[in-house]
Amino acid sequence: MNAETKTPKPSKSETSLKDQIFIPALIAGVIGGSAGLVSKHRKTHGLANISAAYAANSAIVAGCYYGVREFVRSSRGSEPNDLIDSAIGGFSTGAILGRLQGGQIGAVKYSVIFAIAGTVVDYATLQVKHRWQGDQESISGGSESSKDKSGWLRLPEWSPIQVLDEEALAAKRAREEQLYAQSTLANLNKKEP
Repeated sequence: MNAETKTPKPSKSETSLKDQIFIPALIAGVIGGSAGLVSKHRKTHGLANISAAYAANSAIVAGCYYGVREFVRSSRGSEPNDLIDSAIGGFSTGAILGRLQGGQIGAVKYSVIFAIAGTVVDYATLQVKHRWQGDQESISGGSESSKDKSGWLRLPEWSPIQVLDEEALAAKRAREEQLYAQSTLANLNKKEP
């Protein structure tokens, strides 16, 4: 081999598999374990057993769903946020897990449920991400020119707390002095009669 040959870096899709599959499965496991803590079956089966069972089942289902969704995305060559991938991934995952759980009827039932639920969850996640990024931009200042004007933190326009520039601060002081003068004059007029 040549000394100049470089080892190829993993592509963005390969590095994002951890973000696209492992992290959602881990989050689902934590949510499942939390659901086990409040389950009505915790008294019969024991708190640790039922929490572990809920966590494992949730992580397996989420791992299967997100894995199949990523497989479909890479097979179709679509964008990461394509909801068709979510529907196909949910349908496939539901068919596989439903077949294991309840035969052919279970496969049909679970495939429809998983397709709808997976697509709804992915759609809601996209909406929350979009909203979160918009809020972060409004807080942090967005573009470089606005960062130069207001520093690293810019409050939204609707916020009752406003950072004033020199001119606005001087105008505010003038209004306060005028109001103070009017209120003291009104107090003196009340005391005179």
